Amino acid sequence: MVCFRLAPVPGSGLLLLCLVLGAVSSYALELNLTDSENATCLYAKWQMNFTIRYETTDKHNKTVTISDLDAATYSGSSCGDDQNGPKIAVQFGFGFSWIVNFTEEMSFYSIDNISFSYNTSDNTTFPDAKEKGIFTVSNHVAFRVPLNDIFRCNSLSTLGKNDVVQHYWDVHVQAFVQNGTVSTKEFLCDKDKTLTTVPPIVPTTVPSPTTTPSPKEKPEVGSYSVVNSNGTCLLATMGLQLNITHDKVASVININPNTTNFTGSCHPQTALLRLSSSSIKYLDFVFAVKNENRFYLKEVNVSMYLVNGSVFSMANNNLSYWDAPLGSSYMCNKEQTVSVSGAFQINTFDLRVQPFNVMEGKYSTAEECSADSDLNFLIPVAVGVALGFLIIVVFISYMIGRRKSRTGYQSV
Repeated sequence: MVCFRLAPVPGSGLLLLCLVLGAVSSYALELNLTDSENATCLYAKWQMNFTIRYETTDKHNKTVTISDLDAATYSGSSCGDDQNGPKIAVQFGFGFSWIVNFTEEMSFYSIDNISFSYNTSDNTTFPDAKEKGIFTVSNHVAFRVPLNDIFRCNSLSTLGKNDVVQHYWDVHVQAFVQNGTVSTKEFLCDKDKTLTTVPPIVPTTVPSPTTTPSPKEKPEVGSYSVVNSNGTCLLATMGLQLNITHDKVASVININPNTTNFTGSCHPQTALLRLSSSSIKYLDFVFAVKNENRFYLKEVNVSMYLVNGSVFSMANNNLSYWDAPLGSSYMCNKEQTVSVSGAFQINTFDLRVQPFNVMEGKYSTAEECSADSDLNFLIPVAVGVALGFLIIVVFISYMIGRRKSRTGYQSV
């Protein structure tokens, strides 16, 4: 945990900011503001990223995802005073900022307004932007929460305006904290309410056999990327099919890339690609470097909602898939299975991934999987066998012709 202790802010007393960042977590931000008496006045824990569409100099549209919040600062955050309500202000990257304001009314507090500013003069993120400068989008939320309740929304939420889509998940926030103690009473967003109030399934006394799901068609191939301050740092192209067994019920789920959000992070020894959607809280692919010259898929974590409303979660940090040299990509066009556990497997189709050393946003030379390599190896073998067979046929024909010639000479 990294903590920042700042100078006293007028009207809000001593400000203590703590940011918790896992080595490869998707930026789980945890913020604790304290007043002059060192009592908590605002608490927030959340994850977020931003997708921005912009016009290029050649009049095309490009989309970038901003998710690298490693160097975030919190200048301007405050507990509030008699004239102004509490505020969270986050700065990151080159000219990016995010601000949320809170207000109080009677026995409620409101998440009032959320604004996000980005700078297209950042040539690393927007190298070919037609218009340069700082742009701000502001969303009036006005979401009311009872005082002394902590707001919780684990589900994915989005705010879209103009060319910006903001994504939030795993949100826990309480403004106007009473008596310095964060409440344990949760006020849920609508999505979490729906999932929480699904009636439980009552098991029968006779165990039912595991059902076999009907085969699903091949999933659509999606393209995913992660961008940090140095540009694109991770590329992935793949069709994904999830095989889940939960409470003796097996299901097959194809991931639709058109409704899937993606984010992640890049570090010298690890890289993360996180996928999420309305039903998937997160599906993490964690890559690692081994022997300083190769990379591989080390870890997969998933948490998602099933059709019956229950939550399925699984993790394995001891995998060894998609092994390739650093500076190259890994490719497997054939169907491949990543076995996370006995209850969770991922089938991949038309896979290509490069989590390290991406140059100019393009894949490097690919190392193919054994399934693809075996197929390529069979082609020259088949050609060789055919040529060998042809040589044998020609040789036999020659010997037969030669024998007939000798017979003719003997008759004369």
